[in-house]
Amino acid sequence: MVVEVLAIVVLLISANGAESRKAKFGNHFEYSAISCRAHGASLTDFGGVGDGTTSNTKAFKTAIDHLSQFSSFGGSELFVPPGKWLTGSFNLTSHFTLYLHKNAVLLASQDENEWPLIDPLPSYGRGRDTEGGRFSSLIFGTNLTDVVITGDNGTIDGQGEVWWQKFHKGELNYTRPYLIEIMFSDRVQISNLTLMNSPSWNVHPVYSSNVIVQSLTILAPVTSPNTDGINPDSCTNTRIEDCYIVSGDDCVAVKSGWDEYGIAFGMPTKQLVIRRLTCISPFSAVIALGSEMSGGIQDVRAEDIVAIDSESGVRIKTAIGRGGFVKDIYVRGMTMKTMKWAFWMTGNYGSHADNNFDPNALPVIQNINYRDMVAENVTMAARLEGIPGDPFTGICISNVTIELAKNAKKVPWNCTDIAGISSAATPKPCHLLPDQGPEKIAACDFPEDKPPIDDVEVQSCSFRRKYI
Repeated sequence: MVVEVLAIVVLLISANGAESRKAKFGNHFEYSAISCRAHGASLTDFGGVGDGTTSNTKAFKTAIDHLSQFSSFGGSELFVPPGKWLTGSFNLTSHFTLYLHKNAVLLASQDENEWPLIDPLPSYGRGRDTEGGRFSSLIFGTNLTDVVITGDNGTIDGQGEVWWQKFHKGELNYTRPYLIEIMFSDRVQISNLTLMNSPSWNVHPVYSSNVIVQSLTILAPVTSPNTDGINPDSCTNTRIEDCYIVSGDDCVAVKSGWDEYGIAFGMPTKQLVIRRLTCISPFSAVIALGSEMSGGIQDVRAEDIVAIDSESGVRIKTAIGRGGFVKDIYVRGMTMKTMKWAFWMTGNYGSHADNNFDPNALPVIQNINYRDMVAENVTMAARLEGIPGDPFTGICISNVTIELAKNAKKVPWNCTDIAGISSAATPKPCHLLPDQGPEKIAACDFPEDKPPIDDVEVQSCSFRRKYI
């Protein structure tokens, strides 16, 4: 396996500040965030011990409970100083910033007693690993407004090996925790952090709006199960940019609920922007749409993506019984190196929540646009498989050059139950994507209007380091 290391753009960092009831102030640092705070404290003010062995779950909970009183008075910030801070799951509050120093490491506890059990997501009806409930994420929040999780590239280590082993051995009684999950919230920023070894998904904004995920480095062994990078789920107005992801599953997985539960909940993911992503995922996709897409996915714009040693560049995953839709998808400016498939659409993904799905609930897949892409060392250009009687339509592939590997399949395009067009695509696409000629090279229009999430601006904040 060839894994190339690419540099990614690391943007301005974040943090802000004010006074703590105990702290004395020394030097200060600055960072960028959607909101600055008027009050702040260090985890050590609440008994935090960064020795890597002492549990800090109580310290985090006490600190955040204390700082929540400032929600209506300029907000608050909790600073995590250098050290190794062992902790179980804890909940955030509104108008709040969690800031990790560059030498701060949050170590996720491997004691299940430090992970509260919560109900399954209503749009899923059950846990992803097992029926019933799930463990709360390491950093969790619900019904929040204006929350920031950021740092000077501080680290959150999920210590997921013990969870992966339980998964493989079938020893899980509940669904594994994620590293960060924010539910039913508005104005969320997750940025400038390194996330590693998550028990399962890394970043999961769900049922939320106005979400910015920026400048993350996400790392997991490529064989680790379900360690998706970033999973926007039933979210509106989301921006994912400048992230580097090495994953055992999809790097970005766009979702909106599972079968009859997602259909009933009816909350789509829409107005999603993905920019400047670099991904390595030998067994999964760089960008996946589904397979849980029963609430619908619409208006996804992805550009300037680098894919290295990954199974597929863009993949749509769905099945009979999913219902919902995936439409108005635009991808341009993608570079792919060593891929199994550049493009993959699957209409028979299966993997149902239970046996109560409606076999008449057919997904609608339409207006899928890929343009201005190059790929090298690719086993197969595309595998595009719709559903008999429910074809995927409006597929457009333009100005795409795919260099096949020496061991490439003899037939580079496999197309069934799809319809669309192509222009200036190499190798020549299948007959279901008829070539419109070089004069149509500008086909597959990419929207030029400003996406709504770009109206959410960040500002320069400052925070004075505290010494007790």
